[in-house]
Amino acid sequence: MTELSEAELLRQAREYVLRARLDKGDVSGPVLVWGEGSIVKDVRGESYLDFNSGQMCSALGHRAPPIVAAIKQACDRLIHASSSFYNVEEIKLAAKLASISVPPLKRSFFMESGSDANEAAMEIARIYTGRYEIASPHKGFHGLSGSTRSVTYGVQSWRRGFGPYMPGNHAFMAPYCYKCPIKLEFPSCGTACLDGAFDVLDAQMEFGLAAVITEPLFSAGGVIEPPPGWLASVKRKCEERGALLILDEAQTGLGKLGTMWGFEREGIVPDIVAISKHFGGGMSISAVITSDKIADAVQEKGFIFGHSHSSDPIVCAAASATIDMIVSEDLPRKAAALGKSWRTRLEALANMHPVIGDIRGRGLLQGIELTRPIGYELEKDCVAHGLLLSVRRSGHVLRFVPPWTTTEEQFDRAAHILKEAFETVLAPA
Repeated sequence: MTELSEAELLRQAREYVLRARLDKGDVSGPVLVWGEGSIVKDVRGESYLDFNSGQMCSALGHRAPPIVAAIKQACDRLIHASSSFYNVEEIKLAAKLASISVPPLKRSFFMESGSDANEAAMEIARIYTGRYEIASPHKGFHGLSGSTRSVTYGVQSWRRGFGPYMPGNHAFMAPYCYKCPIKLEFPSCGTACLDGAFDVLDAQMEFGLAAVITEPLFSAGGVIEPPPGWLASVKRKCEERGALLILDEAQTGLGKLGTMWGFEREGIVPDIVAISKHFGGGMSISAVITSDKIADAVQEKGFIFGHSHSSDPIVCAAASATIDMIVSEDLPRKAAALGKSWRTRLEALANMHPVIGDIRGRGLLQGIELTRPIGYELEKDCVAHGLLLSVRRSGHVLRFVPPWTTTEEQFDRAAHILKEAFETVLAPA
């Protein structure tokens, strides 16, 4: 598939690539070269089931035909446009995004990555409220730019050593019910962790809280789902303080959890939503969505945010095609069905191996927590036999994000590879 061997490519990687990857510190294979649907191949011709959907950005499937067609059409018209001027694809995408958003969320603009979107969302909250302090749960992940890393607490190795951070960012206790930090049980606890957290936050504020930024489900932090009512309580506490609620739906929105938006189950509407990941169908684009009230207010105050490639026609066209696919193929419903199918296989595996302590998540974002930190050993065996996944919480959590294109036969194959990995890793020495 390529003129260069894996060994030669890895030699060049050691010499020329500055290693800055999220989950890999060494220089080793596989070196990927091709993908279609739920399958990727490396330069040796080996195939892998991609149960991480690339970097969670190919959930529609690698090289989804409608996305490829939209990109090709954009290439024939206009690839890049000045961000000082509107372009047709940008305006069409904003209208289309409004059509699937929950009122009063209606106004949007576009950037390049999830970090950009979250950074912009926090800036909007600061300008709108006239305050500067932002709080985030201690299991959350919001990006690796300077401002978003400062509110990322869920993966400590991605935060430590990169400071000092700007003042005004605060962590508060996330609801990790499987291993409650204060040794209580839901629902009898009454989400005491949240009440106590806001008491502490109130004591730290200089002028008052500008916003809380959180995920509806803490993905990178270990596929940790807040208990029912928690998110609604966060929204209420924000309202009581005149603060905004920002939901980072990069990894949970646009149908992935079985509903169009991860927050829908809670019956609340946030003030600002940030999206990215599979929004571009594999292309790099993100968005911030908010209400007319907030948009008008920050526009009057002179809000400016963007980069040279913000709202490029080529990525806006890809994102429009993504929304069309999600709606026309009813992908939220399909995510729920696929998630149920995969959960059945995970539960069967848990019945065989007590080392699986918890299974959690929804739709196409699910994980298992292990009672021992053997995740990296399991991952190594899985990759060797053709299954890509991700490991979280220092080896305690395996996270699975299969694309919508995954078939029942592919779920069977993935479950078999995972089963054999457990048997190999847990075999007596």
